[in-house]
Amino acid sequence: MNIERIYAYRFKNVNRNTKIATWKILAKFLYQKMGSPATMLDPAAGECEFINLVPAGERWAVDMSERTKKLVAQEVKLITGDSLTVDLPKNYFEGVFLSNFLEHLPNQEAVATFLERMYVVMKKGGVIAVMGPNFKYCAPVYFDAADHHTILTEVGLAEHLYGAGFEVETIYPRFLPFSFRTRLPVRGFLVTQYLRMPLAWRFMGKQFLLLARKVDDTL
Repeated sequence: MNIERIYAYRFKNVNRNTKIATWKILAKFLYQKMGSPATMLDPAAGECEFINLVPAGERWAVDMSERTKKLVAQEVKLITGDSLTVDLPKNYFEGVFLSNFLEHLPNQEAVATFLERMYVVMKKGGVIAVMGPNFKYCAPVYFDAADHHTILTEVGLAEHLYGAGFEVETIYPRFLPFSFRTRLPVRGFLVTQYLRMPLAWRFMGKQFLLLARKVDDTL
């Protein structure tokens, strides 16, 4: 599967500057939700919209795409490769952010393995935030993405996080719309207002957002 060509087709009508403007607001919002971690890892950084803009003191990105090298900010430490096998420090990161990644893994066992790996690299007390399409609310279009393989809901993901060792602290079954190709408000003022009105999430939200904490090192 040629992922880069698939993504080029999928987002051909999406303005990158609009995405960046939106992510600038989202990154700050999510960073505050996570408790403002000093060391942040994005293990599936893609085009680096989040990790380039999140105001953490130390930022790491991991991705297999050659395109990531061209888009990552100079201040971000980039590691090219598979997040399951690249060399990452253990018990190090105070924050890990995952966006629209787990559904691309081949099966539920792969999701569990990935989250267990994230548990290992995180510092005790650190927070992981996971965002992704909630099959419960977007089933008719879930597999319109050619690289979606694994079905996830907020309930199943909470079980995965707990199984990996985390304590689940916050669950938003509905957070953002399904994708930038839907009715996501793209003007800065509207994005800010949307994030301030959780009631609107109940109507427009198709993606979940979960936050969980590493509370000990026993696993």
